Amino acid sequence: MDEQSTLKVGDRYQYAGFWSRVGAAVIDTLILCMLTYPILVAVYGWAYFDSDAVIQGGTDFVLSWLFPLIAVLSFWVYRQATPGKMAIRAKIVDANTGDKPSLRQYLIRYLGYIVATLPLGLGILWVAWDKRKQGWHDKLANTVVIGDKERTAEVAFSSNSDT
Repeated sequence: MDEQSTLKVGDRYQYAGFWSRVGAAVIDTLILCMLTYPILVAVYGWAYFDSDAVIQGGTDFVLSWLFPLIAVLSFWVYRQATPGKMAIRAKIVDANTGDKPSLRQYLIRYLGYIVATLPLGLGILWVAWDKRKQGWHDKLANTVVIGDKERTAEVAFSSNSDT
């Protein structure tokens, strides 16, 4: 984007807050679980959930590690958002320009989730009190998550009762 077309948070957009992003993550997690768990149970049986192994085999690696990586990166590259973020009308943009992030930024952001979750999820919780609502993964990748201000309708209350 050139200088005149740079997105301005506060005009039409706002930073996506902690709870809306939690909601988006829940939606994404449910979708991934619905797609992968039936196959994992078919291959490994219900004992899959009792195992302490990080990876139980090739199918587990593909469905639990590789598929989410490819799916999330694909949604980010083509839509700037996962289905959960689309549901809350949010998207990922470059923190400096408001443009679509590069593939490199998306990769750093994805791997940044590991860094953000290791210290008891502190890097994820950081979104709640950061001025730009950035988690550590956003800071590492130089991205922000923005949402359309027009996504919610204003509610007006009246003391007149027409019913």
